[in-house]
Amino acid sequence: MIVEREGDNKKARFYIKIDGVKAAILDYVYAGNDKFIIEHTEVYSDYEGKGLGKLLVAEAVKYAQENQYKIIPLCPFAKSEFQKNKEYDNVLYGLHNR
Repeated sequence: MIVEREGDNKKARFYIKIDGVKAAILDYVYAGNDKFIIEHTEVYSDYEGKGLGKLLVAEAVKYAQENQYKIIPLCPFAKSEFQKNKEYDNVLYGLHNR
């Protein structure tokens, strides 16, 4: 599966298409020059249970690592993924607030 990204320097989205149809999205907004906020993650009902949400969060983390961003995971799903995956700590903004 390929995760794609669209957006600008204010807000953007990672998404997965299956057979040409968007199956899952992760929306985020930039908060200054060095961090972004994951606001919403959604897997559409026909595609639930396939690990797409986890894949989107992992892609957001990879993007942050490659571009020296920190992440504020406000979305409950993304926040739970950060709590489960200590390897994401290097991009978590405000680790002391965990």
